[in-house]
Amino acid sequence: MTDSAALKRAAAARALDFISDGMKLGLGSGSTAEAFVELLGARVRGGLNVLCVPTSERTAQMARALGMVLANLDDVAPLDLVVDGADEADAAFNLIKGGGGALLREKIVATSSRRMIVVAAASKLVARLGRFPLPVEVVEFGHATTAARIIRAVAGLGYANTPVLLRKKDAAVYKTDSGNVIYDCAFGAIADAAKLAAALSCVAGVVEHGLYVGIAKTLVIAREDGVEVRTESTAPA
Repeated sequence: MTDSAALKRAAAARALDFISDGMKLGLGSGSTAEAFVELLGARVRGGLNVLCVPTSERTAQMARALGMVLANLDDVAPLDLVVDGADEADAAFNLIKGGGGALLREKIVATSSRRMIVVAAASKLVARLGRFPLPVEVVEFGHATTAARIIRAVAGLGYANTPVLLRKKDAAVYKTDSGNVIYDCAFGAIADAAKLAAALSCVAGVVEHGLYVGIAKTLVIAREDGVEVRTESTAPA
């Protein structure tokens, strides 16, 4: 494994300590979350009984191949917890997620869970969110007009001239599992995550954005010298 892969796997392995028999779990998306799913699958094969709700079609396919029992969110919510990764996390447990394109389903599952545990390498910790472009999922119909409204909305918060770029993959417009498109917004630095999240949520055509404010409760952070677990009560002042 590369150093990065080893750190992701270390964080994922530590997150297993939060899992107990009979739980209803949300399974995140992305490379670190997939490391957790792989390790959880070994526990399931060893007799662990859990019911799982995946946040993407890719995660669902992986979980099925590992023999996990999957459920419809509407049938089992609220979940006991969800384990997912993050593109960025700050000291206040605010996150940017959605770099992999599953932000809508990820947030639905996260907010349908009693607890969200974030697994990540230490490189994902930042002093201020925004270096990673913020994904915003929008309805395909009239999406360019939605992008224009996003630009106006964020300019009013002091983010003038923010690049708002339509995501593409293999030269084609990227489509989410829900059939929407994504605009990536390169803020550089986000002064007030809660205020920006509220503004984006009010833009007509926006389905969801990748800012998580007040949702994550635990960060499991892997470094070269070990794994640190942070909860809201132990977060740095």
